Amino acid sequence: MGCFNSKPNDASAIRRRPSSIGEVAVFIPGLRVPENLELPQSLGDGLPRRLLERLVALRSRIAVMAAHEALSVTRPRKRTFTQHGGSTSADLLQALEEYLPVLLGLVKEGSELEDKIQFSWMNQEDDAEETVLPSVWYEVLSVLHMMAMLRLSQANSLLLPKTSLEGYHAKVSEENKRASVEIFLKASGYLECAIQNVLPRISPENRKGLPVDLTEGVLKAICMQALGQAIDVQLGLAIDSPKATLAVKRRLACEMVKCWQLAHESMDDLPLIDGWGEKHKLFVKWKYIEAKAAAYYYHGLILDEGNTEKSHRTAVAALQSAEEFLRESKAVCEAFHAASPVSRSPPVCGSMKYLHEKIQKDSSCKARINKDLYSNDSISEAVPALPDFAVALKPEEYRLPLTDAAND
Repeated sequence: MGCFNSKPNDASAIRRRPSSIGEVAVFIPGLRVPENLELPQSLGDGLPRRLLERLVALRSRIAVMAAHEALSVTRPRKRTFTQHGGSTSADLLQALEEYLPVLLGLVKEGSELEDKIQFSWMNQEDDAEETVLPSVWYEVLSVLHMMAMLRLSQANSLLLPKTSLEGYHAKVSEENKRASVEIFLKASGYLECAIQNVLPRISPENRKGLPVDLTEGVLKAICMQALGQAIDVQLGLAIDSPKATLAVKRRLACEMVKCWQLAHESMDDLPLIDGWGEKHKLFVKWKYIEAKAAAYYYHGLILDEGNTEKSHRTAVAALQSAEEFLRESKAVCEAFHAASPVSRSPPVCGSMKYLHEKIQKDSSCKARINKDLYSNDSISEAVPALPDFAVALKPEEYRLPLTDAAND
């Protein structure tokens, strides 16, 4: 079949880290882009011509669209739209969903084509510029990863505060917040499917050749990131709701800690290079510490509702811990935004806008009240452990599609 050239003209710009990526509410570690597709001449004897033409056409379209989208992902305020008003990321998602059934036709039962085509993708977090593997399942994994990144990019656009037409302070609408939660769950669903249903089908030899972008650790970390950021949005909505109790807010904050802890542990020992990889690690560390500040704050407020001296002192210890974590999170936030490629923090909003205003104030206030109530101020309590809550929010289930009827 010869070589089908799907490599974009601006490929070097995609791989080359931009100097600045603007405001970041949701971190996306670049977008991997498909490169040249080599189809061996021998494939023409075992595959319907219609299938080969459709495979090449769909991948060609995806390569061109992904090349443009990879650049806009790093410029979230300058997203492009189609002539009919839709976003290019939505069109690319649709193209990927159309491609998957055709691709899966190559690995249907009885097929011997799983390792006959060399699939090449440009990396972002890996030291190697590109990874070429003779595996259809590698291609499926790369497609699911791209679908998840596109969803995170959509969520980032929704969660960047916007100034209203009346000129009021920049804010994120409740509609955008709720829509972002659904998008986060879709992203985590793609990644959960990739981890559970695709990675195990890749041969051990090919798994060793996977780029760090597609290792189980990075996939798990991004899956947990999506859940953690969805819960963060839920916490912000709970803070804005007069009906939400302290217990509800504490539970959400503790669940958020668990998600970010799992993300942090998944990435801790991965060989992520300077640039996207290092910035990714800093983002996870920042959000993990920030989540602990929120959890200890609400835990402290609930402990303070007790009637004993011990409960009050323990509450102060929790609130002071929240203040320390908040201070540490600000330092890591600055390090994240300063790391290449440089980014900016959007105006603080949502759960952290409230907590930035309240944590230091309430910590100082409770400590002062404690000192007035109890004469023996030299007694201090250890920082209490956070309650252990199971994460209630789950990824939206995603199942690999059936093979395209045209494959038969």
